[in-house]
Amino acid sequence: MSYYDTFPNRTLCDVLNEMRKANETRNYSYLLGLIEECQYLGDKMEAALSDKEDVRRWSEERSTLRKEIKELRKEKKELGGADE
Repeated sequence: MSYYDTFPNRTLCDVLNEMRKANETRNYSYLLGLIEECQYLGDKMEAALSDKEDVRRWSEERSTLRKEIKELRKEKKELGGADE
């Protein structure tokens, strides 16, 4: 069992709900910790979105490069170049 299996995923909405509960009870002793956690989760979400966009872009670039390599090999063969 890994570290991540022992704790459930905590969402930004969970943290915001805890902030609301802290406000209802007027117990602000742990509010700064919740703000930090909220910022951490938001940063993590933004980074994940950015990573997904990078993977999509790299996949498209790889596809384009593979097509280019295929065309270059075909051109090389037509010019009488040695096969690899």
